[in-house]
Amino acid sequence: MMGFREPPTGLSKRARRFVGVHGVWLDVPPVTHWRHQWQEAGVPLDLVERAVTHHARWGGLLLPAAPGLPEDAAGPRMLAADSPERLNGLPARGWAFEAGPQRTAVPYSFAISSDGTLGIVGGDEDRWVPLHGSVDGWVESLAMVYAAVEVADTVTRVTGRAVDDLDLTAMEPVGSVEGIANGWWYRPGSLVALYTGESVLFGRPGYRTAFVYAGNVDLQWL
Repeated sequence: MMGFREPPTGLSKRARRFVGVHGVWLDVPPVTHWRHQWQEAGVPLDLVERAVTHHARWGGLLLPAAPGLPEDAAGPRMLAADSPERLNGLPARGWAFEAGPQRTAVPYSFAISSDGTLGIVGGDEDRWVPLHGSVDGWVESLAMVYAAVEVADTVTRVTGRAVDDLDLTAMEPVGSVEGIANGWWYRPGSLVALYTGESVLFGRPGYRTAFVYAGNVDLQWL
């Protein structure tokens, strides 16, 4: 069943508006009944509690993906905690849990590590690539896409080696998105979204993608 929920607290006004207008909440069962079973399987308590908290805060939320975004930037089809496991790519083979199912058949999954980082994991050795410092950061990033498209006069897509020509030195990182492999940069009149998650995961520099939003762009009004 679909229902209405107020957007989670702690988000920017922009992100709360985005979730409120575009988000759809599905009725999903809680994961609290898995807590004991996960602990018996050796899952660290801090990760168990983070999975329960994630599910309570975000479980069942579907958000749209803006056209043209790389799959890692588009994020999970729905947010829901599932399947804690050890990942070779994390320090000391640390633990993570699935953040939600993929939108399409991509060769990686979205996961959340013990410190709350949202990333993708895939490949023969389950390589881990952190995307955002938290799920909140990813939601802020997706909300930024929609806000930037509304106000920009032009939107330019840049890929591969051409990404190296973008000069970000005069721009400030947008802190709310908690960008790691994927992030945003701003200066008055311009926003740049840079997505490198899939590029890092697959070792393919050509997969790097950036979007340049130019025109009457003022971050405080987005």
